[in-house]
Amino acid sequence: MNPYQAPLAEMKFMLDKVFDAPNTWASLPAIAENVDMDTAVAIMDEADKISRELIHPINRSGDEQGVRHEDDKVITPDGFKAVYDQYAEGGWVGLCGDPELGGMGMPKMLGVLVDEMSYSACNSFTLYGSLTAGAALCINAHGSDEIKEKYLPMLYSGEWAGAMDMTEPQAGSDLRNIRTKAVPNDDGSYNITGSKIFITGGDHDLTENVIHLVLAKLPDTNGISLFLVPKIKVDDSGNLGESNGVTVGSIEHKMGLKGSATCVMNYDDAQGFLIGRPNRGLVCMFTMMNYERLAIGIQGLGTSQAAYQMASDYAKERVQGVAAGGSPTGASSDPILVHGDVRRMLLTIRTLTDAGRALSILTGKQLDIAKYGEGEEKAKATRYVGLLTPVAKAFLSDRGLDAAVMAQQVFGGHGYIRETGIEQLVRDTRIAQIYEGTNGIQAIDFLGRKVTGDNLAALTEFVTECKENLSKMNHVDDAHKEKLAALFNQLLVVADIVNDNKTSSPALINSCAVDFLDAFGHILYGYFWLLMTDTAVVHEDEKFASQKLHLSDFYINKVLPKAEYHLAQVSAGHACVMNIPEEMF
Repeated sequence: MNPYQAPLAEMKFMLDKVFDAPNTWASLPAIAENVDMDTAVAIMDEADKISRELIHPINRSGDEQGVRHEDDKVITPDGFKAVYDQYAEGGWVGLCGDPELGGMGMPKMLGVLVDEMSYSACNSFTLYGSLTAGAALCINAHGSDEIKEKYLPMLYSGEWAGAMDMTEPQAGSDLRNIRTKAVPNDDGSYNITGSKIFITGGDHDLTENVIHLVLAKLPDTNGISLFLVPKIKVDDSGNLGESNGVTVGSIEHKMGLKGSATCVMNYDDAQGFLIGRPNRGLVCMFTMMNYERLAIGIQGLGTSQAAYQMASDYAKERVQGVAAGGSPTGASSDPILVHGDVRRMLLTIRTLTDAGRALSILTGKQLDIAKYGEGEEKAKATRYVGLLTPVAKAFLSDRGLDAAVMAQQVFGGHGYIRETGIEQLVRDTRIAQIYEGTNGIQAIDFLGRKVTGDNLAALTEFVTECKENLSKMNHVDDAHKEKLAALFNQLLVVADIVNDNKTSSPALINSCAVDFLDAFGHILYGYFWLLMTDTAVVHEDEKFASQKLHLSDFYINKVLPKAEYHLAQVSAGHACVMNIPEEMF
Protein backbone atom coordinates (compact mmCIF):
# COMPACT_ATOMS: atom_id res chain seq x y z
CA MET A 1 0.00 0.00 0.00
CA ASN A 2 1.55 3.31 -1.10
CA PRO A 3 1.94 6.11 1.47
CA TYR A 4 -0.43 9.05 1.34
CA GLN A 5 0.92 12.15 -0.40
CA ALA A 6 -0.97 15.43 0.00
CA PRO A 7 -1.84 17.15 -3.31
CA LEU A 8 0.08 20.27 -2.31
CA ALA A 9 0.27 21.80 -5.78
CA GLU A 10 -3.51 21.56 -6.10
CA MET A 11 -4.08 22.97 -2.63
CA LYS A 12 -1.74 25.92 -3.09
CA PHE A 13 -3.23 26.71 -6.51
CA MET A 14 -6.78 26.67 -5.12
CA LEU A 15 -5.96 28.72 -2.06
CA ASP A 16 -3.77 31.31 -3.75
CA LYS A 17 -5.05 31.62 -7.32
CA VAL A 18 -8.66 30.42 -7.39
CA PHE A 19 -9.91 31.85 -4.10
CA ASP A 20 -7.39 34.67 -3.67
CA ALA A 21 -6.56 33.90 -0.04
CA PRO A 22 -3.82 36.55 0.31
CA ASN A 23 -6.16 39.43 -0.51
CA THR A 24 -8.95 37.93 1.55
CA TRP A 25 -6.71 37.73 4.59
CA ALA A 26 -5.27 41.19 4.00
CA SER A 27 -8.81 42.62 4.09
CA LEU A 28 -9.47 41.09 7.52
CA PRO A 29 -7.25 42.79 10.14
CA ALA A 30 -7.73 40.07 12.75
CA ILE A 31 -6.25 37.51 10.33
CA ALA A 32 -3.82 39.70 8.40
CA GLU A 33 -1.38 39.95 11.29
CA ASN A 34 -1.28 36.16 11.72
CA VAL A 35 -0.96 34.76 8.20
CA ASP A 36 0.19 35.44 4.66
CA MET A 37 0.70 33.05 1.76
CA ASP A 38 4.26 32.19 2.76
CA THR A 39 3.05 31.23 6.22
CA ALA A 40 0.21 29.20 4.75
CA VAL A 41 2.57 27.32 2.44
CA ALA A 42 4.90 26.51 5.34
CA ILE A 43 1.96 25.21 7.38
CA MET A 44 0.69 23.07 4.49
CA ASP A 45 4.16 21.65 3.88
CA GLU A 46 4.51 20.69 7.53
CA ALA A 47 0.96 19.26 7.65
CA ASP A 48 1.79 17.11 4.62
CA LYS A 49 4.90 15.78 6.38
CA ILE A 50 3.01 14.99 9.59
CA SER A 51 0.11 13.35 7.74
CA ARG A 52 2.47 11.23 5.65
CA GLU A 53 5.10 10.31 8.21
CA LEU A 54 3.14 10.17 11.48
CA ILE A 55 -0.59 9.78 10.93
CA HIS A 56 -0.87 7.55 7.87
CA PRO A 57 1.37 4.78 9.29
CA ILE A 58 -1.12 4.14 12.14
CA ASN A 59 -4.15 3.97 9.86
CA ARG A 60 -4.01 0.28 8.97
CA SER A 61 -2.76 -0.95 12.34
CA GLY A 62 -5.37 1.14 14.14
CA ASP A 63 -8.12 -0.47 12.08
CA GLU A 64 -6.85 -3.98 12.74
CA GLN A 65 -6.28 -3.51 16.47
CA GLY A 66 -9.18 -1.20 17.29
CA VAL A 67 -10.08 0.47 20.57
CA ARG A 68 -10.32 -1.62 23.74
CA HIS A 69 -12.38 -1.16 26.91
CA GLU A 70 -10.56 -2.86 29.78
CA ASP A 71 -10.80 -2.28 33.55
CA ASP A 72 -12.97 0.82 33.04
CA LYS A 73 -10.33 2.30 30.73
CA VAL A 74 -10.59 3.06 27.02
CA ILE A 75 -7.33 2.19 25.28
CA THR A 76 -6.56 3.43 21.79
CA PRO A 77 -4.53 1.33 19.30
CA ASP A 78 -0.78 1.10 19.59
CA GLY A 79 0.94 4.23 18.34
CA PHE A 80 -2.05 6.56 18.64
CA LYS A 81 -0.88 8.08 21.92
CA ALA A 82 2.67 8.74 20.69
CA VAL A 83 1.45 10.29 17.44
CA TYR A 84 -1.18 12.35 19.25
CA ASP A 85 1.43 13.77 21.63
CA GLN A 86 3.54 14.99 18.69
CA TYR A 87 0.45 16.28 16.88
CA ALA A 88 -0.71 18.25 19.93
CA GLU A 89 2.79 19.53 20.70
CA GLY A 90 2.91 21.00 17.20
CA GLY A 91 -0.18 23.10 17.95
CA TRP A 92 -2.37 21.41 15.34
CA VAL A 93 -5.41 20.97 17.61
CA GLY A 94 -5.59 24.74 18.14
CA LEU A 95 -4.64 25.73 14.59
CA CYS A 96 -7.69 27.96 14.09
CA GLY A 97 -8.23 28.69 17.79
CA ASP A 98 -8.34 32.06 19.54
CA PRO A 99 -4.70 33.25 19.84
CA GLU A 100 -5.49 35.17 23.04
CA LEU A 101 -6.28 31.85 24.74
CA GLY A 102 -3.56 29.66 23.28
CA GLY A 103 -4.75 29.00 19.73
CA MET A 104 -2.76 29.79 16.58
CA GLY A 105 -5.39 32.06 15.05
CA MET A 106 -5.14 30.63 11.53
CA PRO A 107 -7.99 31.20 9.04
CA LYS A 108 -10.51 28.46 8.35
CA MET A 109 -9.86 28.42 4.61
CA LEU A 110 -6.36 27.19 5.48
CA GLY A 111 -7.63 24.94 8.27
CA VAL A 112 -9.87 22.96 5.91
CA LEU A 113 -6.83 21.94 3.85
CA VAL A 114 -4.94 20.77 6.93
CA ASP A 115 -8.04 18.82 7.99
CA GLU A 116 -8.26 17.20 4.56
CA MET A 117 -4.68 15.98 4.77
CA SER A 118 -5.22 14.49 8.19
CA TYR A 119 -8.49 12.78 7.21
CA SER A 120 -6.85 11.36 4.07
CA ALA A 121 -4.10 9.91 6.24
CA CYS A 122 -6.31 8.41 8.98
CA ASN A 123 -9.98 9.10 9.55
CA SER A 124 -10.23 7.61 13.02
CA PHE A 125 -7.23 9.47 14.46
CA THR A 126 -8.29 12.82 13.06
CA LEU A 127 -11.70 12.69 14.74
CA TYR A 128 -10.14 13.17 18.19
CA GLY A 129 -8.64 16.55 17.34
CA SER A 130 -11.68 17.60 15.31
CA LEU A 131 -14.06 17.08 18.25
CA THR A 132 -11.71 19.00 20.52
CA ALA A 133 -11.50 21.94 18.12
CA GLY A 134 -15.28 21.98 17.76
CA ALA A 135 -15.82 21.93 21.51
CA ALA A 136 -13.35 24.80 21.92
CA LEU A 137 -15.20 26.82 19.28
CA CYS A 138 -18.49 26.34 21.10
CA ILE A 139 -17.03 27.27 24.48
CA ASN A 140 -15.35 30.34 23.02
CA ALA A 141 -18.61 31.48 21.43
CA HIS A 142 -20.95 30.87 24.37
CA GLY A 143 -18.99 30.23 27.56
CA SER A 144 -18.35 32.71 30.36
CA ASP A 145 -14.96 34.42 30.56
CA GLU A 146 -14.10 32.27 33.58
CA ILE A 147 -14.87 29.05 31.73
CA LYS A 148 -12.98 30.15 28.61
CA GLU A 149 -9.88 31.08 30.57
CA LYS A 150 -9.93 27.82 32.51
CA TYR A 151 -10.59 25.35 29.73
CA LEU A 152 -9.66 26.76 26.32
CA PRO A 153 -5.85 26.90 26.72
CA MET A 154 -5.82 23.22 27.67
CA LEU A 155 -8.09 22.29 24.75
CA TYR A 156 -6.12 24.31 22.20
CA SER A 157 -2.89 22.76 23.42
CA GLY A 158 -4.36 19.28 23.05
CA GLU A 159 -3.57 18.44 26.67
CA TRP A 160 -7.30 17.95 27.18
CA ALA A 161 -9.80 16.66 24.64
CA GLY A 162 -13.37 17.62 23.88
CA ALA A 163 -16.52 15.61 23.13
CA MET A 164 -20.08 16.38 22.01
CA ASP A 165 -22.73 14.48 23.98
CA MET A 166 -26.22 14.63 22.48
CA THR A 167 -27.68 11.30 21.38
CA GLU A 168 -29.64 9.00 23.68
CA PRO A 169 -31.18 5.60 22.85
CA GLN A 170 -34.69 7.08 22.58
CA ALA A 171 -33.56 10.42 21.12
CA GLY A 172 -31.46 10.35 17.97
CA SER A 173 -31.99 13.27 15.65
CA ASP A 174 -35.09 14.37 17.60
CA LEU A 175 -33.42 15.75 20.70
CA ARG A 176 -36.67 16.91 22.29
CA ASN A 177 -36.92 13.47 23.89
CA ILE A 178 -33.63 13.48 25.79
CA ARG A 179 -33.89 12.42 29.46
CA THR A 180 -30.54 13.52 30.90
CA LYS A 181 -31.24 15.88 33.80
CA ALA A 182 -29.42 18.87 35.25
CA VAL A 183 -30.18 19.87 38.85
CA PRO A 184 -28.89 23.29 40.00
CA ASN A 185 -26.58 23.58 43.02
CA ASP A 186 -26.17 26.53 45.39
CA ASP A 187 -22.67 27.26 44.04
CA GLY A 188 -23.94 27.86 40.49
CA SER A 189 -22.93 24.44 39.17
CA TYR A 190 -25.31 21.63 38.22
CA ASN A 191 -25.50 17.92 38.88
CA ILE A 192 -25.83 16.04 35.59
CA THR A 193 -27.42 12.57 35.55
CA GLY A 194 -28.19 10.40 32.53
CA SER A 195 -26.70 8.42 29.67
CA LYS A 196 -25.61 9.16 26.12
CA ILE A 197 -24.75 6.85 23.22
CA PHE A 198 -22.57 7.12 20.10
CA ILE A 199 -20.21 9.64 21.71
CA THR A 200 -17.12 9.96 19.51
CA GLY A 201 -14.01 10.42 21.64
CA GLY A 202 -16.11 10.06 24.78
CA ASP A 203 -13.10 8.64 26.59
CA HIS A 204 -9.59 7.52 25.65
CA ASP A 205 -5.99 7.46 26.82
CA LEU A 206 -4.71 10.26 24.57
CA THR A 207 -5.26 13.06 27.10
CA GLU A 208 -5.49 13.35 30.86
CA ASN A 209 -8.97 14.91 30.77
CA VAL A 210 -11.98 14.91 28.45
CA ILE A 211 -14.29 17.92 28.46
CA HIS A 212 -17.84 16.91 27.59
CA LEU A 213 -20.45 19.30 26.22
CA VAL A 214 -23.67 17.65 27.38
CA LEU A 215 -27.27 18.44 26.47
CA ALA A 216 -29.62 18.07 29.44
CA LYS A 217 -32.94 19.34 30.78
CA LEU A 218 -33.40 21.54 33.81
CA PRO A 219 -36.15 20.64 36.31
CA ASP A 220 -39.74 21.48 35.35
CA THR A 221 -38.91 22.43 31.78
CA ASN A 222 -38.93 20.83 28.35
CA GLY A 223 -36.19 23.17 27.15
CA ILE A 224 -32.72 21.84 26.44
CA SER A 225 -29.62 23.39 28.02
CA LEU A 226 -25.91 22.85 27.39
CA PHE A 227 -23.41 22.02 30.12
CA LEU A 228 -19.64 21.64 30.29
CA VAL A 229 -18.89 18.43 32.20
CA PRO A 230 -15.22 17.48 32.72
CA LYS A 231 -14.28 13.85 33.19
CA ILE A 232 -11.94 14.96 35.97
CA LYS A 233 -12.87 17.97 38.11
CA VAL A 234 -10.81 21.12 37.64
CA ASP A 235 -10.16 23.48 40.57
CA ASP A 236 -10.04 27.27 40.42
CA SER A 237 -6.33 27.18 39.61
CA GLY A 238 -6.86 24.83 36.68
CA ASN A 239 -5.46 21.78 38.48
CA LEU A 240 -7.05 18.37 38.10
CA GLY A 241 -8.82 16.93 41.12
CA GLU A 242 -11.09 13.95 41.71
CA SER A 243 -13.18 11.93 39.30
CA ASN A 244 -16.42 13.65 38.33
CA GLY A 245 -18.93 10.81 38.03
CA VAL A 246 -18.37 10.46 34.29
CA THR A 247 -17.90 6.83 33.25
CA VAL A 248 -17.93 4.67 30.13
CA GLY A 249 -20.66 2.06 29.98
CA SER A 250 -19.21 0.39 26.90
CA ILE A 251 -17.68 1.12 23.51
CA GLU A 252 -19.59 0.64 20.27
CA HIS A 253 -18.55 -2.15 17.90
CA LYS A 254 -18.68 -0.46 14.53
CA MET A 255 -18.45 -1.18 10.83
CA GLY A 256 -15.42 1.10 10.49
CA LEU A 257 -13.40 3.79 12.28
CA LYS A 258 -12.10 1.07 14.58
CA GLY A 259 -9.40 3.37 16.01
CA SER A 260 -11.96 5.99 17.08
CA ALA A 261 -13.46 5.48 20.54
CA THR A 262 -17.25 5.69 20.22
CA CYS A 263 -18.62 5.38 23.74
CA VAL A 264 -21.73 4.93 25.81
CA MET A 265 -21.32 7.62 28.47
CA ASN A 266 -22.91 7.62 31.93
CA TYR A 267 -23.24 10.66 34.23
CA ASP A 268 -23.94 10.07 37.90
CA ASP A 269 -24.40 13.47 39.61
CA ALA A 270 -21.48 14.75 37.55
CA GLN A 271 -20.64 18.40 38.16
CA GLY A 272 -21.44 20.57 35.17
CA PHE A 273 -21.43 24.24 34.25
CA LEU A 274 -23.99 26.02 32.12
CA ILE A 275 -22.85 27.16 28.67
CA GLY A 276 -24.96 30.02 27.35
CA ARG A 277 -28.47 30.67 28.62
CA PRO A 278 -30.87 28.12 30.18
CA ASN A 279 -33.07 26.31 27.65
CA ARG A 280 -30.94 27.61 24.75
CA GLY A 281 -28.59 24.65 24.61
CA LEU A 282 -29.35 23.66 21.04
CA VAL A 283 -28.50 27.16 19.82
CA CYS A 284 -25.12 26.87 21.51
CA MET A 285 -24.53 23.28 20.45
CA PHE A 286 -25.20 24.13 16.83
CA THR A 287 -22.03 26.23 16.89
CA MET A 288 -20.15 23.00 17.43
CA MET A 289 -22.43 20.91 15.23
CA ASN A 290 -21.99 23.19 12.22
CA TYR A 291 -18.23 23.06 12.73
CA GLU A 292 -18.37 19.27 12.84
CA ARG A 293 -20.70 19.12 9.83
CA LEU A 294 -18.09 20.86 7.71
CA ALA A 295 -15.39 18.67 9.28
CA ILE A 296 -17.30 15.50 8.42
CA GLY A 297 -17.78 16.72 4.87
CA ILE A 298 -14.02 17.13 4.74
CA GLN A 299 -13.72 13.59 6.08
CA GLY A 300 -15.51 12.51 2.89
CA LEU A 301 -13.24 14.75 0.82
CA GLY A 302 -10.13 13.33 2.47
CA THR A 303 -11.39 9.83 1.72
CA SER A 304 -11.94 10.80 -1.93
CA GLN A 305 -8.36 12.03 -2.26
CA ALA A 306 -6.91 8.94 -0.59
CA ALA A 307 -9.11 6.67 -2.73
CA TYR A 308 -8.01 8.39 -5.94
CA GLN A 309 -4.33 8.05 -5.10
CA MET A 310 -4.67 4.38 -4.28
CA ALA A 311 -6.78 3.54 -7.34
CA SER A 312 -4.69 5.65 -9.73
CA ASP A 313 -1.46 4.02 -8.58
CA TYR A 314 -3.01 0.56 -8.86
CA ALA A 315 -4.37 1.24 -12.35
CA LYS A 316 -0.90 2.16 -13.55
CA GLU A 317 0.67 -0.96 -12.03
CA ARG A 318 -1.94 -3.67 -12.54
CA VAL A 319 -1.54 -5.48 -15.87
CA GLN A 320 -4.75 -7.06 -17.12
CA GLY A 321 -6.22 -7.40 -20.63
CA VAL A 322 -5.28 -5.55 -23.80
CA ALA A 323 -6.34 -2.04 -24.86
CA ALA A 324 -9.28 -1.81 -27.21
CA GLY A 325 -7.89 -1.89 -30.74
CA GLY A 326 -4.66 -3.52 -29.63
CA SER A 327 -1.88 -2.74 -27.19
CA PRO A 328 -0.14 0.58 -27.88
CA THR A 329 3.16 -1.07 -26.99
CA GLY A 330 2.51 -4.42 -28.60
CA ALA A 331 2.45 -6.12 -25.19
CA SER A 332 0.33 -9.17 -24.49
CA SER A 333 -1.24 -7.36 -21.53
CA ASP A 334 -1.58 -3.68 -20.65
CA PRO A 335 -1.97 -1.72 -17.41
CA ILE A 336 -5.69 -1.41 -16.69
CA LEU A 337 -5.39 2.38 -17.05
CA VAL A 338 -5.81 1.88 -20.81
CA HIS A 339 -9.39 0.65 -20.39
CA GLY A 340 -12.20 3.16 -20.84
CA ASP A 341 -14.25 2.03 -17.84
CA VAL A 342 -11.29 2.30 -15.49
CA ARG A 343 -10.57 5.79 -16.79
CA ARG A 344 -14.24 6.71 -16.34
CA MET A 345 -14.09 5.79 -12.66
CA LEU A 346 -10.76 7.49 -12.01
CA LEU A 347 -11.81 10.68 -13.77
CA THR A 348 -15.11 10.75 -11.89
CA ILE A 349 -13.30 10.41 -8.57
CA ARG A 350 -10.73 13.04 -9.53
CA THR A 351 -13.19 15.65 -10.79
CA LEU A 352 -15.46 15.23 -7.77
CA THR A 353 -12.48 15.47 -5.43
CA ASP A 354 -10.94 18.61 -6.89
CA ALA A 355 -14.30 20.39 -7.03
CA GLY A 356 -15.03 19.19 -3.50
CA ARG A 357 -11.84 20.86 -2.35
CA ALA A 358 -13.14 24.08 -3.89
CA LEU A 359 -16.36 23.73 -1.90
CA SER A 360 -14.47 23.24 1.36
CA ILE A 361 -12.23 26.27 0.74
CA LEU A 362 -15.14 28.49 -0.30
CA THR A 363 -17.06 27.49 2.83
CA GLY A 364 -13.98 28.18 4.95
CA LYS A 365 -13.58 31.56 3.27
CA GLN A 366 -17.16 32.53 4.06
CA LEU A 367 -16.66 31.40 7.67
CA ASP A 368 -13.59 33.64 7.95
CA ILE A 369 -15.42 36.66 6.56
CA ALA A 370 -18.48 35.96 8.71
CA LYS A 371 -16.25 35.83 11.79
CA TYR A 372 -13.81 38.66 11.09
CA GLY A 373 -15.52 40.86 8.49
CA GLU A 374 -17.70 43.91 8.98
CA GLY A 375 -20.97 45.35 7.73
CA GLU A 376 -22.74 43.92 4.70
CA GLU A 377 -19.72 41.82 3.77
CA LYS A 378 -20.01 40.02 7.11
CA ALA A 379 -23.79 39.69 6.79
CA LYS A 380 -23.58 38.22 3.29
CA ALA A 381 -20.91 35.74 4.33
CA THR A 382 -23.12 34.65 7.22
CA ARG A 383 -25.95 33.98 4.77
CA TYR A 384 -23.61 32.00 2.52
CA VAL A 385 -22.30 29.94 5.46
CA GLY A 386 -25.88 28.94 6.27
CA LEU A 387 -26.49 28.00 2.65
CA LEU A 388 -23.24 26.08 2.08
CA THR A 389 -22.78 24.19 5.37
CA PRO A 390 -25.45 21.47 4.84
CA VAL A 391 -24.25 21.07 1.24
CA ALA A 392 -20.63 20.72 2.34
CA LYS A 393 -21.58 18.06 4.87
CA ALA A 394 -23.93 16.03 2.70
CA PHE A 395 -22.54 16.39 -0.80
CA LEU A 396 -18.90 15.93 0.22
CA SER A 397 -19.63 12.87 2.37
CA ASP A 398 -21.96 11.28 -0.22
CA ARG A 399 -19.38 11.74 -2.94
CA GLY A 400 -16.69 10.48 -0.55
CA LEU A 401 -18.44 7.12 -0.29
CA ASP A 402 -19.03 7.10 -4.05
CA ALA A 403 -15.32 7.68 -4.59
CA ALA A 404 -14.29 4.93 -2.18
CA VAL A 405 -16.61 2.42 -3.82
CA MET A 406 -15.46 3.36 -7.34
CA ALA A 407 -11.84 3.07 -6.24
CA GLN A 408 -12.60 -0.34 -4.77
CA GLN A 409 -14.10 -1.31 -8.14
CA VAL A 410 -10.89 -0.27 -9.89
CA PHE A 411 -9.08 -2.79 -7.70
CA GLY A 412 -11.53 -5.52 -8.69
CA GLY A 413 -11.30 -8.59 -6.48
CA HIS A 414 -8.21 -7.20 -4.78
CA GLY A 415 -10.34 -4.30 -3.52
CA TYR A 416 -12.48 -6.65 -1.43
CA ILE A 417 -9.63 -8.07 0.62
CA ARG A 418 -7.89 -6.32 3.48
CA GLU A 419 -4.35 -6.32 2.11
CA THR A 420 -4.88 -3.48 -0.37
CA GLY A 421 -6.45 -1.15 2.22
CA ILE A 422 -9.23 0.17 -0.02
CA GLU A 423 -11.97 -1.76 1.78
CA GLN A 424 -11.05 0.06 4.99
CA LEU A 425 -11.75 3.38 3.27
CA VAL A 426 -15.22 2.16 2.30
CA ARG A 427 -15.98 1.11 5.87
CA ASP A 428 -14.46 4.18 7.48
CA THR A 429 -16.26 6.74 5.34
CA ARG A 430 -19.72 5.13 5.45
CA ILE A 431 -20.55 6.75 8.79
CA ALA A 432 -19.92 10.25 7.42
CA GLN A 433 -23.32 10.17 5.72
CA ILE A 434 -24.99 9.33 9.02
CA TYR A 435 -23.54 11.25 11.93
CA GLU A 436 -23.84 14.98 12.68
CA GLY A 437 -27.33 14.66 11.20
CA THR A 438 -28.00 12.20 8.39
CA ASN A 439 -27.60 13.56 4.91
CA GLY A 440 -31.35 13.43 4.42
CA ILE A 441 -31.68 15.79 7.38
CA GLN A 442 -28.99 18.03 5.90
CA ALA A 443 -30.94 18.18 2.64
CA ILE A 444 -34.20 19.01 4.42
CA ASP A 445 -32.40 21.76 6.33
CA PHE A 446 -30.94 23.05 3.08
CA LEU A 447 -34.17 23.12 1.08
CA GLY A 448 -36.61 23.73 3.94
CA ARG A 449 -34.70 26.38 5.90
CA LYS A 450 -31.82 27.75 3.87
CA VAL A 451 -33.51 27.88 0.43
CA THR A 452 -37.25 28.29 0.99
CA GLY A 453 -37.00 29.61 4.55
CA ASP A 454 -36.24 33.11 3.22
CA ASN A 455 -38.21 32.62 -0.01
CA LEU A 456 -35.05 31.98 -2.06
CA ALA A 457 -33.33 35.24 -1.09
CA ALA A 458 -29.95 33.74 -0.11
CA LEU A 459 -29.97 31.19 -2.94
CA THR A 460 -30.83 33.85 -5.53
CA GLU A 461 -28.10 36.13 -4.19
CA PHE A 462 -25.52 33.33 -4.34
CA VAL A 463 -26.55 32.15 -7.81
CA THR A 464 -26.52 35.72 -9.14
CA GLU A 465 -22.96 36.15 -7.91
CA CYS A 466 -21.88 32.86 -9.52
CA LYS A 467 -23.46 33.88 -12.84
CA GLU A 468 -21.75 37.26 -12.72
CA ASN A 469 -18.43 35.51 -12.20
CA LEU A 470 -19.21 33.19 -15.12
CA SER A 471 -19.73 36.16 -17.40
CA LYS A 472 -16.26 37.48 -16.53
CA MET A 473 -14.41 34.27 -17.42
CA ASN A 474 -12.27 34.78 -20.52
CA HIS A 475 -10.49 31.43 -20.87
CA VAL A 476 -13.30 28.84 -20.91
CA ASP A 477 -15.61 27.56 -23.62
CA ASP A 478 -18.62 29.85 -24.15
CA ALA A 479 -20.86 26.81 -24.57
CA HIS A 480 -19.82 25.56 -21.13
CA LYS A 481 -20.54 28.96 -19.59
CA GLU A 482 -23.96 29.06 -21.23
CA LYS A 483 -24.71 25.54 -20.03
CA LEU A 484 -23.87 26.44 -16.43
CA ALA A 485 -25.86 29.67 -16.55
CA ALA A 486 -28.88 27.76 -17.90
CA LEU A 487 -28.61 25.16 -15.14
CA PHE A 488 -28.40 27.88 -12.48
CA ASN A 489 -31.57 29.41 -13.96
CA GLN A 490 -33.30 26.04 -14.01
CA LEU A 491 -32.32 25.49 -10.38
CA LEU A 492 -34.02 28.76 -9.40
CA VAL A 493 -37.14 27.90 -11.39
CA VAL A 494 -37.49 24.53 -9.66
CA ALA A 495 -36.76 26.09 -6.27
CA ASP A 496 -39.45 28.69 -6.91
CA ILE A 497 -42.01 25.96 -7.65
CA VAL A 498 -41.12 24.17 -4.42
CA ASN A 499 -41.35 27.45 -2.51
CA ASP A 500 -44.80 28.20 -3.96
CA ASN A 501 -46.11 24.77 -2.93
CA LYS A 502 -44.36 24.26 0.42
CA THR A 503 -47.45 25.16 2.47
CA SER A 504 -50.14 23.41 0.40
CA SER A 505 -47.95 20.29 0.01
CA PRO A 506 -46.15 19.92 3.36
CA ALA A 507 -44.50 16.59 2.39
CA LEU A 508 -42.94 18.07 -0.75
CA ILE A 509 -39.71 19.36 0.79
CA ASN A 510 -39.08 16.20 2.80
CA SER A 511 -39.65 14.02 -0.26
CA CYS A 512 -37.41 15.80 -2.76
CA ALA A 513 -34.79 17.59 -0.64
CA VAL A 514 -31.96 15.13 -1.35
CA ASP A 515 -32.43 15.47 -5.10
CA PHE A 516 -32.47 19.26 -4.83
CA LEU A 517 -29.25 19.32 -2.78
CA ASP A 518 -27.57 16.93 -5.24
CA ALA A 519 -28.64 19.09 -8.18
CA PHE A 520 -27.22 22.17 -6.49
CA GLY A 521 -24.01 20.32 -5.66
CA HIS A 522 -23.41 19.10 -9.20
CA ILE A 523 -24.14 22.54 -10.68
CA LEU A 524 -21.87 24.23 -8.15
CA TYR A 525 -19.10 21.75 -8.97
CA GLY A 526 -19.51 22.63 -12.64
CA TYR A 527 -19.09 26.29 -11.75
CA PHE A 528 -15.96 25.43 -9.75
CA TRP A 529 -14.49 23.55 -12.72
CA LEU A 530 -14.92 26.53 -15.00
CA LEU A 531 -13.45 28.76 -12.32
CA MET A 532 -10.45 26.46 -11.91
CA THR A 533 -9.98 26.18 -15.66
CA ASP A 534 -10.23 29.93 -16.24
CA THR A 535 -7.55 30.44 -13.57
CA ALA A 536 -5.31 27.55 -14.64
CA VAL A 537 -5.01 28.64 -18.27
CA VAL A 538 -2.58 31.36 -17.21
CA HIS A 539 -0.73 29.02 -14.84
CA GLU A 540 3.02 28.94 -15.41
CA ASP A 541 2.98 25.11 -15.54
CA GLU A 542 1.56 24.20 -18.97
CA LYS A 543 1.07 20.55 -18.02
CA PHE A 544 -0.92 21.60 -14.94
CA ALA A 545 -3.11 23.87 -17.08
CA SER A 546 -3.64 21.19 -19.71
CA GLN A 547 -4.67 18.67 -17.08
CA LYS A 548 -7.27 21.09 -15.71
CA LEU A 549 -8.73 21.58 -19.21
CA HIS A 550 -9.07 17.82 -19.70
CA LEU A 551 -10.64 17.29 -16.27
CA SER A 552 -13.05 20.17 -16.73
CA ASP A 553 -14.15 18.81 -20.11
CA PHE A 554 -14.81 15.41 -18.55
CA TYR A 555 -16.85 16.85 -15.68
CA ILE A 556 -18.98 19.13 -17.87
CA ASN A 557 -19.78 16.37 -20.37
CA LYS A 558 -19.95 13.26 -18.20
CA VAL A 559 -20.87 14.25 -14.63
CA LEU A 560 -22.74 17.55 -14.78
CA PRO A 561 -25.75 16.04 -16.65
CA LYS A 562 -26.68 14.39 -13.35
CA ALA A 563 -27.92 17.82 -12.24
CA GLU A 564 -30.70 17.72 -14.82
CA TYR A 565 -31.69 14.25 -13.62
CA HIS A 566 -31.96 15.43 -10.02
CA LEU A 567 -33.92 18.54 -10.98
CA ALA A 568 -36.34 16.30 -12.90
CA GLN A 569 -36.76 14.22 -9.76
CA VAL A 570 -37.68 17.32 -7.76
CA SER A 571 -40.11 18.44 -10.46
CA ALA A 572 -41.84 15.03 -10.32
CA GLY A 573 -43.15 16.06 -6.90
CA HIS A 574 -44.06 14.02 -3.84
CA ALA A 575 -47.28 12.21 -4.73
CA CYS A 576 -45.64 8.98 -5.94
CA VAL A 577 -43.65 8.91 -2.71
CA MET A 578 -46.39 9.71 -0.21
CA ASN A 579 -49.57 8.25 -1.75
CA ILE A 580 -48.77 4.60 -1.14
CA PRO A 581 -50.59 3.37 2.01
CA GLU A 582 -48.40 2.41 4.97
CA GLU A 583 -49.73 -1.16 5.05
CA MET A 584 -48.26 -1.71 1.58
CA PHE A 585 -44.70 -1.33 2.83
